[in-house]
Amino acid sequence: MGDPLLRGNVDWGDVFLMAAKVGFGFVVGLLATVFMVWFERKLIGRMQNRVGPKEAGPFGMLQSLADGIKFFFKEDLRPANADPLIFRLAPYIATVTALLSLSVVPIAGDFSNGGDGTVSLFGQRTYGMVADPPAGILFLLAMSSIAVYGVMLAGWSSGSKYPLLGSVRASAQAISYEAALGLAVVAVVLVSGTLSTHGIVMEQAGGIRNWGFLSTGLLPFVIFLIAATAELNRPPFDLVEAEQELVGGFHTEYASIRFALFFLAEFMNVVTMSAIMVTIFCGGPLPPFESDIISWIPGPIWFVAKVMVFLFIFVWFRATLPRLRYDQLMNLGWKVMIPAALGWLLALSSIRLARLDENSDWNLVILIGGGLLLFAVSLALLLVAIRAGDRTYDAELEAEASRR
Repeated sequence: MGDPLLRGNVDWGDVFLMAAKVGFGFVVGLLATVFMVWFERKLIGRMQNRVGPKEAGPFGMLQSLADGIKFFFKEDLRPANADPLIFRLAPYIATVTALLSLSVVPIAGDFSNGGDGTVSLFGQRTYGMVADPPAGILFLLAMSSIAVYGVMLAGWSSGSKYPLLGSVRASAQAISYEAALGLAVVAVVLVSGTLSTHGIVMEQAGGIRNWGFLSTGLLPFVIFLIAATAELNRPPFDLVEAEQELVGGFHTEYASIRFALFFLAEFMNVVTMSAIMVTIFCGGPLPPFESDIISWIPGPIWFVAKVMVFLFIFVWFRATLPRLRYDQLMNLGWKVMIPAALGWLLALSSIRLARLDENSDWNLVILIGGGLLLFAVSLALLLVAIRAGDRTYDAELEAEASRR
């Protein structure tokens, strides 16, 4: 277990190679974020029948660099009532957690024909990732939980009402969807039998039929995608910013490079979460099937292609879906996502136990049907709650209009 580079005696060459991997991961994270900013602007422009950025560099590809230079030279401001230390620290918390999450994502390696997923760098065998802790999945969940502290502390330390409201929303939203996201991940861990991200990818070798989204029954993948969108504060769950009512939310009082760090963290988190979904649900750098026809395509190409698909989905959500009301956000998290994820996890556990008995076919059918019934009931309860909320909201509007 663990990176073969760190097994046995570690010399200075191993240390320098690890430092090179850390530097490479840092550069890849920053470049991927710059690309994501350009990709989202360009794609949303096409979806909204606009051109998008086109003046700065070819196809507008240097627009993100121009924005970074502009933010760097703008005047930095700090409100008089802000907490000096926490106000400065919050943007770095949001950015660093996103970079650390990328460190445990394998982007390369030979997993075919029983391979152990190692790559050769400067004559040394190592994993195609910065680090492979035994509890990599727990590390990812921890970074996801800590990231919201950057938002919460930014809103609290600003000494202003609108950022504080945005930070309170962020904490409630994180609590609501972190539970569902964690339960979806537990389903993957249950099926793969390991907490290591490298081990999870190894368990998915052999073709698309072994990938996590199929081996867990698809529902955990759907739950993870929705919960991740809420965790990222992406539309239609971007109620933390809500510019119409909170004037930008938690980062209202930020300017210059500190605002740019929040901007960087937001898009970096999108890339990071896409890479995590590719790792635990879509085989990481593995091809969809093992064949000599596609064996010449390296693993990083497959990994980047899969990440691009998820980046497109996130941009598609933003360009298509309207923002939810806050009560709809809470109802979806507590009344549908968590019950469905928990029920499906119990069903998966029972199925794995039932497989030990050769005469358990009817038990499997009952368990799967019960999980589907649980999800359907949860969805029905959500629709009823949304409808009741709409009636209450309409009644309040009519009462307000009659008073006028």
